[in-house]
Amino acid sequence: MPTANTTPQDTTAATLTTEPSEVVAEPGHHVVVVGGGPGGYEAALVARRLGARVTVVERQGLGGAAVLTDVVPSKTLIATAEWLTIAESATELGIRSGTLGDATAPPASEARRHLVDLQAVNSRLVALAAAQSADIRARLEREGVTVLAGTGRLDGPSKVVVDGEDGSTTALDADTILLALGATPRTLPTAVPDGERILTWTQLYNLTELPERLIVVGSGVTGAEFAGAYQTLGSDVVLVSSRDRVLPGEDMDAAELLEGVFRARGMTVLSRSRAASAERTADGVAVTLADGRVVEGSHVLIAVGAVPSTRGIGLEEAGVRLTESGHVEVDKVSRTSVRGIYAAGDCTGVLPLASVAAMQGRTAMAHALGDAVAPLQLGTVAANIFTAPEIATVGYSEERLRSQGSRYVTTTLPLARNPRAKMHGMRDGFVKLFAHPEAGVVLGGVVVAPRASELVFPITLAVSHRLTVDDVANAFTVYPSLTGSIAEAARVLHGQLTGR
Repeated sequence: MPTANTTPQDTTAATLTTEPSEVVAEPGHHVVVVGGGPGGYEAALVARRLGARVTVVERQGLGGAAVLTDVVPSKTLIATAEWLTIAESATELGIRSGTLGDATAPPASEARRHLVDLQAVNSRLVALAAAQSADIRARLEREGVTVLAGTGRLDGPSKVVVDGEDGSTTALDADTILLALGATPRTLPTAVPDGERILTWTQLYNLTELPERLIVVGSGVTGAEFAGAYQTLGSDVVLVSSRDRVLPGEDMDAAELLEGVFRARGMTVLSRSRAASAERTADGVAVTLADGRVVEGSHVLIAVGAVPSTRGIGLEEAGVRLTESGHVEVDKVSRTSVRGIYAAGDCTGVLPLASVAAMQGRTAMAHALGDAVAPLQLGTVAANIFTAPEIATVGYSEERLRSQGSRYVTTTLPLARNPRAKMHGMRDGFVKLFAHPEAGVVLGGVVVAPRASELVFPITLAVSHRLTVDDVANAFTVYPSLTGSIAEAARVLHGQLTGR
């Protein structure tokens, strides 16, 4: 599903020799990768570098759902909406429509009536996703990876059977198998998607006109991202949240700020309101809530999570242990319960991030083929929610520090105090850091700001390398810059630690 993270960096930009420079695998060692998403194609590239013979089985297209229906298209849609968010600041910055010197020209806020051609927007993002998928395929084939189109299933612990699109069946003997099966949108039996009015996030890109009134069921990352994007594009949006606030799993201060921004921009947020059903009406949809209220709109997006694509493909018969939720059980080097079978990505339920899937795939192949490997460290994973403003996090969250009784110091600096933010008319956002009260080590951080996904990297480095607040505070930052607030927050923490 669309998640609070970008896909791994475009692997087509790098080059690897066709003949691996460091051969580790035994001659003829065959790796079969079931699923061509970030976990799958990154694993395939590593396996080839280590000297294995590699076959990737993918039924949808290289890049998987992350590239074709989830991360790439959703973030492209959000990036398009971002331009309208920027345009909202035009009047404040002294930009007005009309001819230069025309004193009769109305303020830009009154004159601007941006017309969103949703069909053109969706055509562009679908084309971008297809191009990215083609680039990944070309890269894999250039490196000597065999790509088979079809659906893979296990026939025991060392054989993959591929049901081809043309009705053919191919059996592949494998020395190592990587399962990168992904996940699909979770649906409700009382709100069955029809692809026209009742939609999952993979079906939104088929729309040719902007929804007049979009009801979004689910206030997690996916629901919040699409609700914010469509509200900016011009739809009247109703966000139905079964919890007390939007983004219930995120930093409370960040979630409350974002919900305030949503409401200020005209979005209707229905908190503590669980959707019971959704059905078509004569000219739209009607969503019935658990308390009996009925919310009417033109379209409804069901964004209530995802389910792993693990059933009915021979996993349990081969001995691969699944959790109650259907996810594949893996350890920190991506091993499953069966020797020689590994798993990566959303099917494992570790973290639904493309970056984590890619790391799991790379780690799995390094371990399977005898290369140096380090266990997956989730404490250093940076994540981002692509709303406006964005919310980026890394390291320990404040909720986790509190729940486990950890001692910590924290500070929060409003973005509005930053000189660069003032220049751009940015008011909504903040930088928050957490540190150990004695050692001063940076434990985690939250950035709420436009392009927070770019700004969080210094904090990620600090958390990954156990830097102290003094290390961060004493590093040079550009003046003026938004990253200056990170260094300033560290200086404030230094004062708290030293009592100055």
